[in-house]
Amino acid sequence: MATKIRQTTISERAVAGGRRLEVEFRTTGDAIPGTLLLPAEAPSGGVLLLHGYSSRREVMVEGVGVALLRQGVASLSIDLPLHGTRQDPLQAQAARNPLAVFGLWRQALRECRLAFNYLGARPEVDRGCLGVAGYSLGSFLAVMVAADEPAARAVVLAAGGDLPEGTPLSAVARAIADPLRAVRRLDGRPLLMVHGKNDRTVKPDQARRLFEAAREPKELKWWSAGHILPPAAIDYAATWIVGQLGR
Repeated sequence: MATKIRQTTISERAVAGGRRLEVEFRTTGDAIPGTLLLPAEAPSGGVLLLHGYSSRREVMVEGVGVALLRQGVASLSIDLPLHGTRQDPLQAQAARNPLAVFGLWRQALRECRLAFNYLGARPEVDRGCLGVAGYSLGSFLAVMVAADEPAARAVVLAAGGDLPEGTPLSAVARAIADPLRAVRRLDGRPLLMVHGKNDRTVKPDQARRLFEAAREPKELKWWSAGHILPPAAIDYAATWIVGQLGR
């Protein structure tokens, strides 16, 4: 039986190329806040956008979301647990416990899968033309979501890669969320990775390990940047995923 998703539209306004909606949705538990960018022509392809650590959904909206809207593709950006409008200093303090971190990871994965299915259920979006894109922390979530959701036709990972090696929690973390195992499960769905040559947060060797584990078709494009990628990388990624979705 299909899961019923309950939603509330907080606000709606016209923007260049379409509409911007602030929404909340849930099945049970906390409401997930999100921003939908919907092109004027429907149905369109749609892309779930997942932000990085300590960031918020607006960063993805104003970057790749706007770039997708210019090309006639919808997007949904959400605030991950403890981020954006969901910041909670007391909960963040408690989350320093490794067990709490793993619990939050599982929660984030559940919510990202729900967000992907909510996007695909929107009448303005063609469920046959869905993609996932994530930045940094969001890229780890994006590849896990795509592995579990065959409807994800294309994946973009920006400033993402494999888990770091040699840390005390590496083995435990890999047992819960292994990007290498996830990327192999894409099973030939197109993958684009965009990465900074001088990234010290998610290091280039982490990006290479993940890329090498993926099957074709795949592309790894390097930029002369650190962890913050230039606008040209955002535009490149948006154009690439639009091409993969056939829009």
